[in-house]
Amino acid sequence: MGSKNNNALFYTCSLIEYIGRSIKRTRCEVIDCLGKDRIQRIYEYADVFHCEPIEKTADEFTEEARMTEGSFDNVRGCRYTVPGYWDIGEVYERLIEDTYEDENVIEGIWEVYHSWIDAQISDYNTDFYYQPRDYIAECYREGMVL
Repeated sequence: MGSKNNNALFYTCSLIEYIGRSIKRTRCEVIDCLGKDRIQRIYEYADVFHCEPIEKTADEFTEEARMTEGSFDNVRGCRYTVPGYWDIGEVYERLIEDTYEDENVIEGIWEVYHSWIDAQISDYNTDFYYQPRDYIAECYREGMVL
């Protein structure tokens, strides 16, 4: 679908993951708190934000969107090695690249994080998140784990 290795998309998804972990919110909740305009801004200026420590950028967006702490802690609940936020960001990036055209990337972010697959990728006690990208994309298209 889209061009492979979209660095702006990779950064955006990784930041969403980082924020979710830091405030214990599902990634869908993070997306809802941020809203499409902020997501668009993160995506458009990812190369600028990427120059700052991710902690700083995450804090700024968390404050700006007035996000509060939740109780979703998939890191603490993980019985195995916790994947890094960059690793999970890459899973979302690839899925969105594989299922949405470049011009629809913001819509793709919105749709993917609001779908069933968000909970599936966030469950680090399964091996789903490190399956091949084409398999994950096919599952998403089919609406279930195949």
